[in-house]
Formats: sequence, C-alpha cells, structure tokens
Amino acid sequence: MSGRLKGRLIGLGVTGSIAAYKAVELLRLLTAAGADVVVMLSPSATRFVGPLSFAALSRHPVETEVLDLLPDGRIGHIVIADSADAIVVAPATAHFLGAMANGLAGDVVTATCLASSAPVVVAPAMDGDMWTHPATVANAARLREFGYHVVPPGAGPLASGQSGTGRLAELPSIVDVVVAAVAGRAIRQADPAARPPLAADRPREADLVGRRMVGTAGGTREPIDPVRFIGNRSSGKMGVAVARAALDRGASVTLIAAAVEGAPPEGAHLVRVETTAELQAALRRDVIDADPPPDALVMAAAVADFTPLQPADEKIHRGVSLTLELVPTPDLLAEVAGTVNPPVAGADRRPPVLVGFAAETGGLERAAEKLRAKGVDLLVANDVAEAGSGFGTDTNRVVILDRAGAQEALPLLTKREVADRLLDRVARALDARDAAGQTEAMQESTKARGAEVHR
Repeated sequence: MSGRLKGRLIGLGVTGSIAAYKAVELLRLLTAAGADVVVMLSPSATRFVGPLSFAALSRHPVETEVLDLLPDGRIGHIVIADSADAIVVAPATAHFLGAMANGLAGDVVTATCLASSAPVVVAPAMDGDMWTHPATVANAARLREFGYHVVPPGAGPLASGQSGTGRLAELPSIVDVVVAAVAGRAIRQADPAARPPLAADRPREADLVGRRMVGTAGGTREPIDPVRFIGNRSSGKMGVAVARAALDRGASVTLIAAAVEGAPPEGAHLVRVETTAELQAALRRDVIDADPPPDALVMAAAVADFTPLQPADEKIHRGVSLTLELVPTPDLLAEVAGTVNPPVAGADRRPPVLVGFAAETGGLERAAEKLRAKGVDLLVANDVAEAGSGFGTDTNRVVILDRAGAQEALPLLTKREVADRLLDRVARALDARDAAGQTEAMQESTKARGAEVHR
C-alpha cells in the first residue's frame, strides 16, 4: 500500500551476499511506499551491485566509505544515523551479524547502525549451513536482544546449488517489518537540510538512445557597431545542462550556442551563432528544413527582443550623442512551431517535441498565454528576479507547463536536475508520439486491406 512510509527517511544497508541484486527492487518498494531512501554499500556489496542503480533510484549519493564526507563537510554515515527513521540491512551476511553482535564498525553499514538510535531491521541471506551454525544463531539472537528486528530467511534453492533455509525473505515482508518498526514514532528529521542531500546529478536511464535533439543556449547579441552590442544576462548554463543531460541519456545532440559561459559538452555537434538572424538561419537548417527533422527542440537560448535598425559600420566615438532605433526581432520559436505543425504526412516527418523557456520577473502569470501563443508542447518558466533562479546561477526554480493546461512547479534545484526533470517529460512525450504514430499506421493498413477486399 502506497503512503505507508510517507515522509520517512529509510537507510538501506546492503552487504556482500549474492542476493544483493534484490536490494534494488527493495529500494523501489520502499520508495513506492512513500519513503525517502539513502543507500549504504559495504565493500563486498559493490562486487555484486554498483552504486549507479541505487543513486538513480534513490536520488541520493550512495555511501560506500566510512570516511566519506558530504559536499558540505558533514560525515555521510553520521548524517544517516542521526536522521533516518529506520535502517534496513538487506541482505545481511553472516559477517554483518557477527560484526554487529560484537560492536565492530568495519564498513559504512555497520558504522551507521552502531551510530544510530533508529530501529534497525535485519534481513539475513546466506548458505543454509551458515544460517544454522551456532555462531550465527547466537549472533542473530544477540541482535534481537539489542531490539533489532530480524526477518528470518526463507527456504528454497540457494546460490551454492543446494536447497535449504537461507534465502532472503520476500521483499514485501521486509517492507512490512519496516513499516511496523516506525509505527507510532515521530519523524526524526523533517527538515531536508538535516538529511542527506539529494544528488546534484541524478543518473537517468538511457531513454533517449536513437533520438536526435536540437538545443539552443546563451544570449544573442545584436550589433550597435563593430564593438558594441545589445544583449542580455543569459549565461547559457541552462541550455548547456539540457544538452549534457540529453547526451548522458543517449541522444544525438546539436547545440546551437550563442554567448555561453564555460565549455560546451563534449559529444555535441556545436553550431556557434551570435545574432538572432544567425540563430534563425541555424534553426531553419537544423530543424525546419532537416530531413528527417529532430525528435525534439529545446529552445533555452535567450533571444534578444530588439535589434538596432541600422547598426554602424564603424565604431561610434565616445562623446557623440546617440539615439538608437530598435526594431523587434522575430519570434523564432513561434516561427518553428508554425512551420513544423501540423505534422507533415509520413511517419518519418512527425514534428519534433517543442520546448520553450520563458524568463519572467514579478511572477509567472503570463506563462500559460506564452505557451499557447508560441504553439509549443512544453514551456519552462522561471522568475529571474528570484534568488537562486536568475541569470548566471547554478540553480533554478521553474514551473513546467504543458498543452493540456497542467503545471508542475519544481523546487529550487541544480540546473542539471531541472534539465533531467524536463527531459523526463520530453522522453514520455516522444514515446507517446511514437505510439500514436504506430496506431495511425495500423489503422491505415487496416483500411487499405479492407479496400483491397472490396475491390
């Protein structure tokens, strides 16, 4: 049942049993029950399962070393020990049982358990003869004396090829014991700042393999003369973060970069532009006229709204009174949307998923109207006057709006995390687009066969 662990922080310790792979599914079940889960791996556990899967599912850095520090200087396993509502060790090896029974902290899992006053749930998994050995029996009994909740292993085929008692207990049963262990207890640390931090760069599945994405980044510069220009404060960090995240998820990426800070991501096809006109030409070449078109366009560039009507051919000297006549630049995203929508006939000409960005000040009331006016599928809006959400920052607080009228307000996150949250939506939209295309193709095929029969 979902929600049984809502608001709870659960520490999941994994030790070096062949059953360690099952801990990934246990993590899924705990999060499905509403828990925030942080994972600790013993050195031997990392021989069976890697940290990446756990980090991707938990959204927390995985603790693997006792001496590891968090980015803010705190000791990782101590933060877990002080803030977790419960710790579950599954699978727990005979070595773990013996170490805990004797108060030995030889790895991050045992150290966390020893340092914590939270309830501890232990789910052993080992060979049958190991489980029935008098030493293991005594160690398990002593842990029960400590107040630990020991979930007995089940019977069945074992990794040794034999059959007996030693299999990791059924995962829903382990979750049930965790729920019972925290029942009636107040949440230990509700403040996210007191808990382990979320991972800055949450790994995602390679769900964009085979997809081609065009992204734009940075601010355009409109020349006043050969030296001066009209521009904006955009650093390009958001657009670069989207490109980097798409590459990490397997996409082929073309990044059209205006003025950006820092190096563009390796692996992207880089197109350098400066003015709105140059960006317009690049979009026409790489999106509108491309055959086939890209799967998605993420327009994160900050396009100048105005450009001088008649830029000077030579540098304007200081001391000369200057009046500029400015004219509006074209709305490039609306132009792309108006050209590629409605879709061109043919499965290979389905229009790209279009994503726009809207930088506002003083509120986001105009964002929904901008989405409709520009004809995009998704619009990412933020108030650049808000602390931590403005130009040049490494963080952003955005609202993602879609064509159906739904709005998803994200908390203050790193720009990479915002990028991945956005690409989650893009990936789902592409899957839905492809499924709709397959349905249309099947319907057309059925109609064609029917027409053939009636001839």
